[in-house]
Amino acid sequence: MPKTRKPDTMKDSFVSLDDVPVAGRTDRMIPEQGTFTRPRRFGRTAQADAPVVIEQSVEMMVPARADAGDLNAAPRDLWDLLHLQEPGKDQHILAGSQAEEDFRTTDVSRAFDLLRTRLRQTVKQHNWVNIAVVSPTTGCGNTFSAANLAASLSRVPSSRTVLMDFNMRTPGLAQALDMNASETGDLADFLAGDVAISDYMLRASDTLAVGLGATEQLDAAEILQDPATANSLAEMRAALNPDIVLYDMPPLLTYDDTSAFLPQLDGVLLVSDGTQTMAKHLAECERILDGQVPLLGVILNRARASSIERF
Repeated sequence: MPKTRKPDTMKDSFVSLDDVPVAGRTDRMIPEQGTFTRPRRFGRTAQADAPVVIEQSVEMMVPARADAGDLNAAPRDLWDLLHLQEPGKDQHILAGSQAEEDFRTTDVSRAFDLLRTRLRQTVKQHNWVNIAVVSPTTGCGNTFSAANLAASLSRVPSSRTVLMDFNMRTPGLAQALDMNASETGDLADFLAGDVAISDYMLRASDTLAVGLGATEQLDAAEILQDPATANSLAEMRAALNPDIVLYDMPPLLTYDDTSAFLPQLDGVLLVSDGTQTMAKHLAECERILDGQVPLLGVILNRARASSIERF
């Protein structure tokens, strides 16, 4: 059952995505006209002066931007314009299946709801948005925890949650949600600035948007340290205006991907597996995070029944 620790309010060395300049962002948000179907690349093609041709459709025509020439204008809210892809009915995480209704009555679901409420209170208090869910090693249930926490957050009315699959080594969020990652642009291309937000992000419900991964990226750490990644994420946040962005990250002690991404985070939730995580693993994670980003709590997954307190 998930357990949390007292939030660390120290945030002196944190660098927020709000500080990242987003000049030129409107060029990648929405086309001046066209649909939200692929392909949609902005700028110019490999041929120096050949403009990109955008697919058009009468029934899904998007009006031209009044601020097309003003790069500093407020971005258009794209939330309702994202492609809607409903998760499969066999999963238990999002609404729409009997499995989900049954799961909501379990202790695990209630524990995620408790974690959700505490997290929302913490991020509102500090005006934080970007939260990573990370484990010390593989197999701790990181994606399970991130997906269920996002689902719990999305049940809050009039809220917006974005869930990103940043475990580029072994992306698993699409399988956990029973969604099709092949229907979107490539994550690496999106982070590089070559794919529009509307071509990559999917809306799983009225309150949850997801960014899925489909292919392994061996240069994940380099991608996450690229300034273009910070710019693309800042654009995404400005266009979707989420309350919380959850990042499903790779194991902290296995790769340097998460360490490379720490400057872009407001806080970290650490997933500990009661059957394999050792005290030295948690201590090493705390050492890495110390002075970089607050550790908001530890989620204990696969806890022994005897260790779970009943209230």
